[in-house]
Amino acid sequence: MKKIILSLALALGVVAGAHASGDAIAWDKAPNKTNDLAALQNGAKIFVNHCLNCHSAAFMRFNRLKDIGLTEQQIKDNLLFTTDKVGDTMKANIDPKQAKEWFGATPPDLTVIARSRAGHGGTGADYLYTYLRTFYRDETKATGWNNLVFPNVGMPHVLWELQGVRRPIYETSEEHGHEVHVFKGWDQVTPGKLTPLEYDQAMGDLVGYLQWMAEPAQNTRVRIGVWVLLFLVGFMFIAWRLNASFWKDIK
Repeated sequence: MKKIILSLALALGVVAGAHASGDAIAWDKAPNKTNDLAALQNGAKIFVNHCLNCHSAAFMRFNRLKDIGLTEQQIKDNLLFTTDKVGDTMKANIDPKQAKEWFGATPPDLTVIARSRAGHGGTGADYLYTYLRTFYRDETKATGWNNLVFPNVGMPHVLWELQGVRRPIYETSEEHGHEVHVFKGWDQVTPGKLTPLEYDQAMGDLVGYLQWMAEPAQNTRVRIGVWVLLFLVGFMFIAWRLNASFWKDIK
């Protein structure tokens, strides 16, 4: 019995530690771009050019990108590698064994990452939007990078050329007799190809695409749901009046 209790305590400790590491800073609210076709197309471009090198989206086919306004020819010309076909799934080119050796773990599949990362800090989109914007240079790490949302992450900052190099600024304060460091903002060490605003917008586009990819039918589902609710409201009114008509002569 003692062993069971100890095991449960250790498990709870691990879970608590995982939540603590995920809540290093508060998650920013991600913009909702799942209805913006231009943003989704740009997000797909960023995903293929920067994410698909290591991460797969094995449950999404390239031809589904026609749902966000791209033609088959545009997909072939701009988003496919020479050996890929439009009907293929989005598989990474990296060898999983090599990836595990380089990063310490196999890069996860990203098909439903925007749904699986939801937590008490916000939606999965909020997590990804904050995560992609909080990388900073850390020479003590093997990759040379660290992240405020996911401390000690094995993933390097593959978008650093767009964002530039930044370092976090902390303010030291004392709470309950202990010295704590509170995150206050960023110091831009070297500029990137994009301004901070442009980079945030690009990450909003990428996260919007990841949201759409996690459930391509979600906007259709919402539209149908609105009509279903309107139908039920109308039918409820008709049923109410019919009920009143049937029972009007009975006291």
